[in-house]
Amino acid sequence: MKIIKNYLYNVFYQVFVLLVPLITMPYIARVLGPTGVGINSFTNSNTQYFILIGSIGVSLYGNRQIAYHRDNREEASQIFWEVFLMRMITILVALAAFFVFLGIEKSYHQAYLMQAILIVAAAFDISWFFMGFENFKVTVLRNIIVKLISLACIFIFVRGKGDLTLYVAVLSISQLIGNITLFPYLKRYINLPNWRELKIWRHFKPSLVLFVPQIATQVYLILNKTMVGKMVSVEAAGFYDNSDKIVKMVLAIVTATGTVMLPRVANTFAKGDHEQVKKYLYQSFDFVSAVSIPMMFGIAAIAPKFATMFFGKAFSSVGPLMMIESLVILLIAWSNVLGVQYLLPTGHNKEFTMSVTVGAVVNIILNVPMILLLGTKGAMISTVLSEVSVTAYQFYVVKDDLNLHEMMSEVWKYILSGLVMFCVILTLNLRSPFSMVQLVIQIGIGMMIYCFTLWLMKPKILKYIQAFRK
Repeated sequence: MKIIKNYLYNVFYQVFVLLVPLITMPYIARVLGPTGVGINSFTNSNTQYFILIGSIGVSLYGNRQIAYHRDNREEASQIFWEVFLMRMITILVALAAFFVFLGIEKSYHQAYLMQAILIVAAAFDISWFFMGFENFKVTVLRNIIVKLISLACIFIFVRGKGDLTLYVAVLSISQLIGNITLFPYLKRYINLPNWRELKIWRHFKPSLVLFVPQIATQVYLILNKTMVGKMVSVEAAGFYDNSDKIVKMVLAIVTATGTVMLPRVANTFAKGDHEQVKKYLYQSFDFVSAVSIPMMFGIAAIAPKFATMFFGKAFSSVGPLMMIESLVILLIAWSNVLGVQYLLPTGHNKEFTMSVTVGAVVNIILNVPMILLLGTKGAMISTVLSEVSVTAYQFYVVKDDLNLHEMMSEVWKYILSGLVMFCVILTLNLRSPFSMVQLVIQIGIGMMIYCFTLWLMKPKILKYIQAFRK
């Protein structure tokens, strides 16, 4: 029941996160224009490199370590303070490196200075601690309040193209304040450490083990925007970023299972119950398949007219990008189950690292020729192929540990139902004038078609739903 409760907290938050950009993105696209959106995307992607380096894998490592030791208050306290202080030091080093970079970079200095606040905010991000304790309520409520305040500030203060710096500042400062507001909740779980026995750097090497896959992952999440911005234009980087935001907002609802399941599987594995670990995995894989497949087909079906209606005519190029990128919804959903929910909590760090490294290598090899040949679409195709390689490798490394036939047995039912939905919605999208009302109608029709087709084929997930209702 706690897993379901935590998942619902996460889904509620992810739906909320989905709605906020649905309100702000059309406004910002029109107020700042393609150039302003592109500059924000470009400077943010470069800043993320320094946040990534300064964070050194703590989000995954800290989450897992707290999950392992959460039944021992003294041990959990010591681990928290050691990991937190270590990350504080590495973030300060990253911040110093950022200002060296800023001395070399000649463009967009005001935007970069506002983005630097995000680096500071990363030092105070302790959400990993509460995730390790499977307390998602506190992080969800805090994030909702902060996002509502930032939403109000955007509409009040960001009024024209000259307010780009102010827009970046609102986003960055709200992130910093949101992270700081978590600290008062710590006293419920931990004590002050024994300062003389702090061993900060004992966590550095194991954090780096999980840092490597995060670097590899970020290469093809951030590098694409940087390369498109340099090789095509900052406007093209904005088109790429807007497509990526829409797809990743939808995907976040699916990957919420990984956030919930990682500490639960880690704790179960630490107790030696390997059969329960597999049971969790099979059910999670079936669930994310049932949810991600209609999302993939749904995004692809509404994409042709969605971008123009949502962002404005200047962003019509986003539609084809969304159709291409929609494929990653299923791929990332599967790799989230195999990687984040199985390989990481069960200590298969090497295999997980190799999988995302393969994806990064594929991305780097394909990016330049694909961008030169097809522009922004080429970068998007490169992203999809990278995710294909990650997921394929993870399937390969777990084939001896898990029953893949059992895992995949219901997938064809979800794909067939999704295809039926896709054909109907795409036809409606192309033949009818598109508006927000039409979008809601098409989503509703798509959900009914998908659910009805599934009901005819009776997949296992219907039994899970019936059991949950009882």
